[in-house]
Amino acid sequence: MTDTSPPNTRQKTGRARTGEAGSVRTLERGLTVLTSLAELGQASLTQVAKAAGLSASTTYRLLETLRQSGFVEWEERSGLFSVGVRAYQVGAAFAGRNTLMGAAQTEMQALVDDLGETANLAVLRGGEAVYIHQVEGRQLVRMFAQLGAGTPLNCSGVGKVLLAWHSDDEVAGRLGEPPYPAFTPNSITTLGAYLKELQNVRTQGYALDDEEREIGVRCMATPLRDHTRQVVASLSVSAPTSRFDKSQVPAFYERMNAASRAISARLGWTP
Repeated sequence: MTDTSPPNTRQKTGRARTGEAGSVRTLERGLTVLTSLAELGQASLTQVAKAAGLSASTTYRLLETLRQSGFVEWEERSGLFSVGVRAYQVGAAFAGRNTLMGAAQTEMQALVDDLGETANLAVLRGGEAVYIHQVEGRQLVRMFAQLGAGTPLNCSGVGKVLLAWHSDDEVAGRLGEPPYPAFTPNSITTLGAYLKELQNVRTQGYALDDEEREIGVRCMATPLRDHTRQVVASLSVSAPTSRFDKSQVPAFYERMNAASRAISARLGWTP
């Protein structure tokens, strides 16, 4: 049978197939790099390249592409790569018992049922805290955080909790050069004042955003730990100050601490 297809059509098809094969190969290599990095935890370029079986130059290009998409993070101070929050968000779609969101969902819902206010889950990413899960409150006027959005570390309850158990040098590196952004007159803008605030967080076991991000809004945050006993996330409850008065802080903390301990236990933490 005679092929009557135009020559240029056959050529374009051939080029498309070649391009598709190249794209698939790149994707396979990218996934290999990401998987290798996940197994290593934190690693240098050389370590990732060796684990993935690729050249350093190819590995760097793939890591940089993954970093720009949020799947990989790079710590400038140490020069080490680690898995980014975007990879976590994709993986967390399988919300089994031992995943963070799966472990937190039941307790977050119970917290909202008891307190009536919105509960949030946040993790640390570079110089900000990122909200990855939320259970909305029942109130007509309720607080809302956009999932995947970042919030400043210096004026958020979750930011303080996520940094409280880090070294002073790492805290300074995450925050950058002071003065830090002031969103309200209550915002902390100097390193000295912030480090003192983190000491309070470690002592009392919780952090407050006391109208530091927005006037009229108060937020309490508590730490979530995993089997390594390290803080891996922060649980928070936000509410208008008209419904969350300072006199209610002890009661809120008692309930939130119980929820945080229950979630941490599901993540493998032991007291």
